[in-house]
Formats: sequence, C-alpha cells, structure tokens
Amino acid sequence: MVECAAQAPTGFLLPDRQPSDLNADMPSAKPWMLRIGGALLLAAGGAFAVAGLRTADKPVAVQQLVESVSTMGMDAQIQSLSNSSLHLFRSDTSRSSDTPDSMLTRLGVSDKAAADFLRANPLVRENLLGRAGRLLMAETDEDNHLLKLTARWATDSNSHFQRLVVEQNGQGFQARLETGDLKASVKLSGGLIQTSLFAATDDARIPDAIAMQLAEIFSGDIDFHRSLRKGDRFSVSYETLEADGEPLKSGKVLNAEFVNKGKPYQAMWFQASEDKPGGYYNLQGQSLKRAYLASPLAFSRVTSGFSMRFHPILQTWRAHLGVDYAAPKGTPVRNVGLGVVDSAGSMGGYGNAVVVKHNNGHTTLYAHMSKILVKRGQSVTQGQTIGLVGATGWATGPHLHFEFRVNGKHQDPLQLARQSETVPVPAHARERFHTLAQEAAQLLSIQAVAFANTNP
Repeated sequence: MVECAAQAPTGFLLPDRQPSDLNADMPSAKPWMLRIGGALLLAAGGAFAVAGLRTADKPVAVQQLVESVSTMGMDAQIQSLSNSSLHLFRSDTSRSSDTPDSMLTRLGVSDKAAADFLRANPLVRENLLGRAGRLLMAETDEDNHLLKLTARWATDSNSHFQRLVVEQNGQGFQARLETGDLKASVKLSGGLIQTSLFAATDDARIPDAIAMQLAEIFSGDIDFHRSLRKGDRFSVSYETLEADGEPLKSGKVLNAEFVNKGKPYQAMWFQASEDKPGGYYNLQGQSLKRAYLASPLAFSRVTSGFSMRFHPILQTWRAHLGVDYAAPKGTPVRNVGLGVVDSAGSMGGYGNAVVVKHNNGHTTLYAHMSKILVKRGQSVTQGQTIGLVGATGWATGPHLHFEFRVNGKHQDPLQLARQSETVPVPAHARERFHTLAQEAAQLLSIQAVAFANTNP
C-alpha cells in the first residue's frame, strides 16, 4: 500500500518541468546562455505560449490517496527479464583510413558477416568507406552482433542530408541510401579574445565555420589578421542544422556583435525579397558588403596562427609602404575589389606579383606569390583568387606583401575599406527590416549584459 499527500502551492502554478530539470539536461550550457533563452524566441521570429499558467484564488484542500500495489513474484520477474532483448547503441565518426573491421571494432561490433557485407556492398564502398567525418550510429544485440548501422552526412544543400542505412532483416543484411530533411535550431554564444579568435571560439564551443563567418561578416571594418586585441569580445546567434536530432553542420550567422578596441560593430542577416539573395547589414540598414575587402587573405585557423619572421636580409623591420601578411605557402590570395589586372609577372624585389586597377584611380598590388593565377587585361571580381602565397623576390619566408594606392600614393587598406560605399536596405523592405533590427538589438544587448556578468 502506498500513501501520499500533496498540497498545491498558492500563487503561480507551473505543472510542467522546473528550471532545475532544464539545467540537468544541459550540463555544458553556460549560465548566461540559459538566462537569455527567452530572447532567442524573438530573434528566431517564433511564437510561444505557456500552458497551465494560472493563479490560485485560495489554497487547494489536502487530499489523501490510498492505492493497493501488487508486485510480481521473483520467478515472474526473472522470466520477464529473460524474455526481453537488450539492444546497445554506440556512436562515432568515420575516418578516411577506416576498413570495415576497424570501423566496426571502434563501434563495439563483433560480427564477421556484417564486416563481409560492408566490404562487398557497392553503396557502402561508395558512400562510407574511405569517407571521413560522417556520423555513425551502430545498434547491436547483447552479443555485439550488428542489427543496424546508420551513417549521416551533409551535402551542399542546407535543407537536406544523406543517410546510409545497413540493417539486418533476419535473412542477411540490406543497405539503402536515403535523403532526410535538415532542421535548423538557433544557438547563442559569445567569447572574449585572450590570444586569438579561434582560441576564444574553441573555449565557447563555437564551430570553426561560424568563427570564419564572423571574420568575413566584419571584414570590411576589422582586419582580423592585424587588428584584434586582448579584451575584444563578441556575441553571436547562429543556426545549427540537425539530422535526426543530431547536430550535423553549421548554418548561417543570424546576428552578431564584435567589439574591437572598444568600438562595437553589429550585424544581422536580412533578405529583402524571396527572389534575391540575402546579406548582412548593420542595424541602421547599411549593407556590410563594401567595395573593398579589408584583407587579401581570408581569415582561417591556419593563417591566424602564422606569424612573421625577423627579416634576415634587412636585419630589422623597417617602416615600409604596404602591409605584410604571414601565411603558409600556397594560401589563396584574393582580389579585394572589382577591377582589371594591370600587370602580372615577375617584378624584381616584389617577386611574382599582380597589380589590379580599380575605379577612381585606385590600384592594389600583391607580391611574393608562389604562383600567379590571372593574366594582364583580365577582369577580376571581389574575392577572386588571383594567386598563391609564396616567398619569391626579397623574401626569405612565405608571406604576402599588399599595397593599396590612390592616384599613385599609398593608403591604409583598412581605412579605404571602411570608407568605401555601401548599399542600404531597399525602400520597400525598410519597415520590416527596422522591426527585425529592433529585436536583434534587444537580443545583442541582453547577450552583452549576460556575458559581462559572467566575465567581470
């Protein structure tokens, strides 16, 4: 017999889960991320409701419930357990060096028939063996025999993923290839720069793809190779694309704030109409896409950790006209703005170099490249790869020397990028933009306060 008595508390009643239950499900979540969860709904444009929320006018009377409980006998319990089957689930990620045996062993599977099937099946050979980074889930019986193997991986699409299923059907194994729908969820995070952007995003468990998007979004205002300072901070909300409930790939950044040298820069994603691609704007409605990029090298984990060496030819770092970017040999060099190649070839101390002529008397020079990928007279677009980093000419280590000239006079590339013209939100979409911008500003403000409280 079980007796229980309960009295409902006065005031607000929430019959669902309590905050402590929520926290228990997310042991790795940062406290400030939990506190701003409500604001996330605004940023995502969703609606929500709280069910069962009411006030009690008076205390509810205490009721006593009495219920007889019967238990199974020990023999019956043992028999029930012996009739049940035990299924085990293990997950991992595929490796390029995987063989059927090594992959199954890593998943805790001991099944020669399964290994033989994986080795012989054309769908498995084409879509799994030798492919790295695919999510694996193995279901086995209590003897570690394979019942089902599922592999999931992303495609170029942000709406679908591929799923390979190998399943035991009682008479052997069968394999099938399926297409599933990706579902987007929104995550919020932030970080503080201590040594580098990637160290900060690693600490915040932000994917590299999002870190590089951040650098690209603000590339017209911040040179992430040269301008980051200790104490800079950022906040970001971004999409995570899930396959069958498992995070599979990163989507796009939805809104972000980056504070560099004490100055805040903000951005939000906006698509003015369905027939035109979206882009990033500041909260005042100006596009963040500029006429010139601030840097000819895309920011990445590799280039961010590569530092310049002491120059043994000059024996010192002397003041010079231009900017030097250290990067490994072979790193792509991108053209910073729309233009025409004025010259391309060997240029004495510059080594292999390219000069691009832009509008309004602007020219850019890219020097010391190991390989040139354009020809004189060729039209080039913004971001187009025009060569590869090298150490030709007066250079003893791989790096790119970059110059920006206006009517023949050298200028600061970052300042020119910031001053270049931007395109505002189209008139027909401004009202909708300003509504979303207010919501984004509120979310970024909450994120900044929450982050400051946890990082005094």
